[in-house]
Amino acid sequence: MYERLLHCIGYQVGLRFGFFGGDVNRLIDDIKELHPTVIPLVPRVLNRFHDTVMAKVNKSFLKRIIFNLALAFKYRELSRSIIRNDSLVDRYVFKRVREELGGRARFSMIGSAPVHGDILRFSRAVLGYVIVEGYGATECAAGTSAVIEADPITEHIGIPLACAAIKLVDVPELGYYAKDQAGEICYRGAHVFKGYFKNDEGTKEVLDADGWLHSGDIGRWTERGTLKIVDRKKHIFKLQQGEYIAPEKIEAVYDRSEYVVQSFVYGESLKTCLVAIIVPDQEIVLRDAKQKLDLAETDFAKLCRNDAVKKMILNDLTIVGRKAGLNSFEQVKDIYLSVERFTIANDLLTPTMKNKRPQIKSHFMKELNEMYSKLK
Repeated sequence: MYERLLHCIGYQVGLRFGFFGGDVNRLIDDIKELHPTVIPLVPRVLNRFHDTVMAKVNKSFLKRIIFNLALAFKYRELSRSIIRNDSLVDRYVFKRVREELGGRARFSMIGSAPVHGDILRFSRAVLGYVIVEGYGATECAAGTSAVIEADPITEHIGIPLACAAIKLVDVPELGYYAKDQAGEICYRGAHVFKGYFKNDEGTKEVLDADGWLHSGDIGRWTERGTLKIVDRKKHIFKLQQGEYIAPEKIEAVYDRSEYVVQSFVYGESLKTCLVAIIVPDQEIVLRDAKQKLDLAETDFAKLCRNDAVKKMILNDLTIVGRKAGLNSFEQVKDIYLSVERFTIANDLLTPTMKNKRPQIKSHFMKELNEMYSKLK
């Protein structure tokens, strides 16, 4: 829906569209070739962009010093809502970085999943153009709120669009109440759909009698009047000890690890802990297997089965999770490293690049059971 909406708007105003070649690993190369001015983004692309840039910067002590000084200057400008790419540091430090995305970009909209604040701030500073985070769903023509373009504060989803009304409703089983400015995000307006085609039951589950679409996301109004997603009502489950687990929140944290391309956190009410399926970054794994573990092996599939590699990645996930404030029961206790990516083609991703949880669970059921057997 997001893609279709962009096409409708773009064709109305005379935009030309370029399409990637189908290989996610070559997405950045496709962008360089197209030199786009408007780039729709998902958080995983920005995460990969950040990691690629910093890997190059960290190869040289002098480069790192110069880059960090320039970045600090740009951060000070961002704090004053100054977004530009014509300063001296832009011309002499960040020009080559901007060329990684074609060098002509002027605007990006991020959707499909939350983006970490540090990654968004880094991207705005280094690229020097407006990057806006939006929020919505297929059922509301892709968008219902967006961040004001010059807002220096990150990790929120902005204010309602002109067509939308938003309210929060109580979710007592999770301890969220509208009187405390928290609850399930519901929205209505001309952009909200009328219902699912030939699926009245499904429609009744998400659309109430007053026309409010129930998103399944838990939000909180900030002191500034912006909306922040804090939890997820759908897919939440309890562990055996009674703790509530929001796997998508944990996945969003683990996806910040430089080792992680994709993640799937799993648990259930009869289990005492969590495990995960991790699709690791081949380039980073090959690099650190040699540099940190002194392994001569260069076969990626074999490295993914190596216990030392798995331990290295699991330790990094634990550190990333601890820094993000995850509780100990929210940290996974074992991982399986999958060479196979989650894709739309293998039915493990939705068209909006979200995990298809039942399908991933079924696909990796053998590996999930084996991890729990080892943890007994």
